[in-house]
Amino acid sequence: MGTDTVRAGSADEAAERRREQRGWYFYDWACSVYSTSVLTVFLGPYLTSVAKHAADADGYVHPLGIPVRAGSFFAYSVSLSVIVAVLVMPLVGAAADRSGRKKPLLAAAAYTGAAATTGMFFLGGDRYLLGGVLLVVANAAQSVGTMLYNSYLPQIAPPEERDAVSSKGWAFGYAAGALVLVANLVLYMGHESFGLSESAAVRICLASAGLWWGAFALIPLRRLRDRSSTTREATAPGFRQLAATVRDMRRHPLTLAFLLAYLIYNDGIQTVISQASIYGSEELGLGQSTLIAAVLLVQVLAVAGALALGRLARTHGAKRTILGSLVAWAVILGAGYFLPAGAPVWFFVLASGIGLVLGGSQALSRSLFSHLVPPGKEAEYFSAYEMSDRGMSWLGPLLFGITYQVTGSYRAAIISLVAFFVIGFTLLARVPVGRAISDAGNPVPERI
Repeated sequence: MGTDTVRAGSADEAAERRREQRGWYFYDWACSVYSTSVLTVFLGPYLTSVAKHAADADGYVHPLGIPVRAGSFFAYSVSLSVIVAVLVMPLVGAAADRSGRKKPLLAAAAYTGAAATTGMFFLGGDRYLLGGVLLVVANAAQSVGTMLYNSYLPQIAPPEERDAVSSKGWAFGYAAGALVLVANLVLYMGHESFGLSESAAVRICLASAGLWWGAFALIPLRRLRDRSSTTREATAPGFRQLAATVRDMRRHPLTLAFLLAYLIYNDGIQTVISQASIYGSEELGLGQSTLIAAVLLVQVLAVAGALALGRLARTHGAKRTILGSLVAWAVILGAGYFLPAGAPVWFFVLASGIGLVLGGSQALSRSLFSHLVPPGKEAEYFSAYEMSDRGMSWLGPLLFGITYQVTGSYRAAIISLVAFFVIGFTLLARVPVGRAISDAGNPVPERI
């Protein structure tokens, strides 16, 4: 009888864990549409065109009196959003760990970002400053929300399940991105038949991402549950909390070493994602419909790529699989530098390569880091992780923007990003991940 009771309890616990995991997947389904439709496809070229409309005769806009080349304004706005998130995330992460109440904070971040994204419907004419402000708010909110979402991973999946669960989350996100992009493509390509101007169609596509984000965020907010915290210390403000988190991480130098490697190579990944549409439209002369189709191709292949690299990690280990993906990223950027202008077929070939490595490299990085987090520090450590995650890359967009400002060439800007993958590969290769997991106080999986 006692054994049957234990088995029934274990079965109930497993069923509850699966239910929570399925709810967790839906936050990627909700917010990834922002990353795809807004950050990757529409906002870069559209905000750049708005900035150019507001520019002076020399091609400069002057936010706060600072001369900025109109073509660099989007990249600088992405970089500024990082500074805002860096101020907020450590505070929110520590508060989540100490209070054990992640869901209210996740809800606040999700609906702040969704509201700012929906507000992009009003971006038009020469309102480039409005676009910049909404981008900063939405991007920072997405980063805070994703940090909290990621911090659930060690709590809802045992070590042997994390690669698979993380990969499924990314696959859900890319599937949602592909689905909404199909609708975006139909609306954008047929805007005249719908009685819409091109600008109105783009603004509807931007706003729809915010509405999607807000609607589907309800599912994880219903299914995820808060865990009580054993720590009730006061939360330090701003940079003091960030400094406290870094000091704590210094007690786990191998975790810090992995995070440094990830910060660098993921900076490159995120910059490619956010600036690819600018490169395609401004340097290669490709139309918006071509860019949408290319990103749609990335989304479809990224679903398969995330699941395939997850399986590859089970046989070769997450670290080796990530290292292989970084080599592929460097090769892709090198090929991108030589792409001929006005040749969409080669752009689609490049997009295929990006899709196959994109989801897997990110999903496996997240699951590998989850093994390196000391128990009870999930949100706090993932706040540091998220500073270099999606939408949090500040050095890459800054380098991209400065390179273009100095050279006037997007080809020079794109090839400069190879350095992030070379340096990231070198640093990651030096991290003994098995010992890092053990030093963090976690069980070491059979293959990592």
